[in-house]
Amino acid sequence: MKSVFIVQHLHVLPDGQECVKLIGAYSTRESAHEAIGRVQIQPGFCDHPGIIDPLTDDEEEGFYIGEYQLDKDYWEEGFITETDNPK
Repeated sequence: MKSVFIVQHLHVLPDGQECVKLIGAYSTRESAHEAIGRVQIQPGFCDHPGIIDPLTDDEEEGFYIGEYQLDKDYWEEGFITETDNPK
């Protein structure tokens, strides 16, 4: 099955909000790493230039590479937000 590699960068703002930036979608893991190499020296990204493995890293700020199979649903359930269900 064909996959795509999504590169994102996570930065946590002073108020605790997460700021996620989509860097791009790549056909190979190698291309994803090359993209990170191109942008990790840029302002903001250079403050958190590491590639994060959520299974082993304690750090949350940095680059993430996710592999996704094409033509597959990844969010099959609905969702509820606080505005949908006020307390």
